[in-house]
Amino acid sequence: MKLNVPVVGILRGIAPDLFGDVMQASFEGGLQAIEVTMNTKRAEQIVAANRLAVPSGKLLGMGTIRNIDEAKKAADSGAMFFVTPNLDLSVIQYAVDRHIPVIAGALTPTEVYNAWSAGATMVKVFPCRAFGPRYIKDLLGPFDKIPLVAVGGVSVSNVGQFFKAGASAVGVGTSLFGREALAEKDMQRVSQNVKKFIEYCKEDMY
Repeated sequence: MKLNVPVVGILRGIAPDLFGDVMQASFEGGLQAIEVTMNTKRAEQIVAANRLAVPSGKLLGMGTIRNIDEAKKAADSGAMFFVTPNLDLSVIQYAVDRHIPVIAGALTPTEVYNAWSAGATMVKVFPCRAFGPRYIKDLLGPFDKIPLVAVGGVSVSNVGQFFKAGASAVGVGTSLFGREALAEKDMQRVSQNVKKFIEYCKEDMY
């Protein structure tokens, strides 16, 4: 299983009646993958209600999957990929058995290696806010074959540094969509913000 997605949009606490518009605006702006966090109110219903509206080539997943029970709920809702904040080998195995890509959370070198060895599609290094891009580069010294996803504290001002450090992808929340655009329900601005963010990322990836 592979995930060729340089940016994963993270939506936490999104209103159910707003999510569909944000998802479509984000996809139109060039985003390939978007996740709803499990601790968002009615998260499972949000994914289930919007799953059939996902365009071909795009992905709607669930994040903040902390244990096997939540993994099962995410799968039942139709999540196309999982993202975890922690290392739970049973969640990875569950995803592997069902051919669902999983971006498994890890922080220490041991966790990163164990997540990858267990079958994670990518490894989410979280939280990155306190460690910064240099930590990604350090991890890739011994683990140069493991695709790392930087999550936590990633913004337009530092995303280039994470890619230059070797990150395969980043997970980004409100700084991707635009806090004001979301608050004002301005879908045109959401799409524009996403497009600008992704274009900025590509400049540093290639």
